[in-house]
Amino acid sequence: MAKIRVGVLGAHRGRTMIEYCRKAENAEVVAVCDKAPYELARVRRESAGLPIAYYDTFDDFIKHDMDAVVLANYANEHAPFAIRTMKEGKHVFSEVLPVQTMKEAVELVETVEQTGKIYAYGENYCYMAAPREMRRLYRAGKIGEFEYGEGEYVHNCESIWPEIAYGEKDHWRNNMFSTFYCTHSLGPLIHITGLRPVQVTGFESTLNDRRYRTGSKCAAFGMELVTLENGGIVKSIHGDLYKNNISYVVYGDKGRMESAREDAQNGGHDRIYVNADAFPGDYDTPHPVETYLPAEREEASKGFGHGGSDFWSMYYFIEKIKGDDAADVIDVYEALDMCLPGLFAYRSILAGGVPMEIPDLRKPEARQKWRNDTACTMPAAAGDMLLPTTKNGTPDIPDAVYDSQREKWEKILAEREGKK
Repeated sequence: MAKIRVGVLGAHRGRTMIEYCRKAENAEVVAVCDKAPYELARVRRESAGLPIAYYDTFDDFIKHDMDAVVLANYANEHAPFAIRTMKEGKHVFSEVLPVQTMKEAVELVETVEQTGKIYAYGENYCYMAAPREMRRLYRAGKIGEFEYGEGEYVHNCESIWPEIAYGEKDHWRNNMFSTFYCTHSLGPLIHITGLRPVQVTGFESTLNDRRYRTGSKCAAFGMELVTLENGGIVKSIHGDLYKNNISYVVYGDKGRMESAREDAQNGGHDRIYVNADAFPGDYDTPHPVETYLPAEREEASKGFGHGGSDFWSMYYFIEKIKGDDAADVIDVYEALDMCLPGLFAYRSILAGGVPMEIPDLRKPEARQKWRNDTACTMPAAAGDMLLPTTKNGTPDIPDAVYDSQREKWEKILAEREGKK
C-alpha cells in the first residue's frame, strides 16, 4: 500500500510528527502549516529537498491533497480544526487536549460518527515504556481487578515559559484553569484499565510566585479524584510544582505495579516494579517483587521524544488508517474519558468541592444537555459562560510581566535565528 500522505498543522510541536514521517515506511509529510514564519523556515531547512508544501493559513492548507492531518496547534484549539478536517474527508491525529468545552465535545463525537473518519488522540504518555507495559500486564490479569491508581505529571515550566507562551497575555497557557491539562497524568490510567470515569471531585492550589513571574493566571497545580465505573478510584495530579516528576501506580485485588519516580535514577520513569500474587488472598505465598526496564519494542522508536512514545502514537495512527483494526489508538470516546474529568473537576472546584457526574457521550441521549455549553476560561470560546481562572477569581497581572516574557522570547528567537 502507498504511504499515507500526512499534513501537519503546528510546526513547533509538529516537528516530531514530521520527523516520524521522514523516517517511517508507512507515511510521508506532504504539507506543513504554521502562522509563524520562523517555524516554517526551520522546517524548510530541516526538510530540504523533500516535496513538502508550506502554508501560513489553515484555509489553504486543508485544501491540499492528503489523507490525514496532525493537529499540533494550540491545546485549546484542536476540536474546531479536527471537526473541519474530518468534514473535509481527512483522518485526524489530535494532540492534547481534544476539547476545551462540552459543546466542542458533543460536536467532535458526532463528527467522528457522521464522517466515519479515524480520530486518534495523541496522548503520548500512554505509550511510554512503563505505562505501556503496565497496560499489557493489567490486561493479562497480572494484578487482578483495578481498585486504586495514581498518575502524576509535574512540570515546572518557568524556565521555558517565554518559549511556549511568547509573552502573549491571551495565550492559552496563561488563561487555562488548574485541572485543564490533565491527560498526561490521568490518561495512562484510563488506557491501562479501559475503565470509564463516572464521577470526579476537583482540588486546586493557590497561585504561587512562579505563576506571577510567568504571567500565568491559574493555580499552580490541580488534582482530580476520579471514580471509575467499577468503583475504583484514581488520584490524578498535574501542574507546576517545583521539581518535575512523571509516575504511575496501579493497585489491583491481587497486587500492585508502579513506575519509578524520576529521582529514582535507575532507569528513571521507564522502570517498572510489579508486586503481585497468584490470586486474590494469596497472602502467605512469597512472591518477589519484579523490577525491570521493559524491552524496546523496536529500534525504530529510539531517539524520538517522550521516551519513544512520540513514535508509537503516530505509528498506530497510520497503521489504523491502513486497515489494522487492532492498532492501539486512543479513539474519540477514550480521549474524552481522559479529558472530561479535568473539565468537570474544575466545575467541582468552583462549586466548593462538590462531586460531579461525568457524562458518557457514547450515548446520544447524554449529549443534549451539553450541546450549547461553552463554559471555559477562554473568552473567545466561552462567550457569556466565561469562567474565572481560579476559584478565587481571575488575577490581575501587570502588563510589564508579559512585556518581560516577550523580550526574553525575542532574544531567544534572535539567538536561534543567528545560529541557523
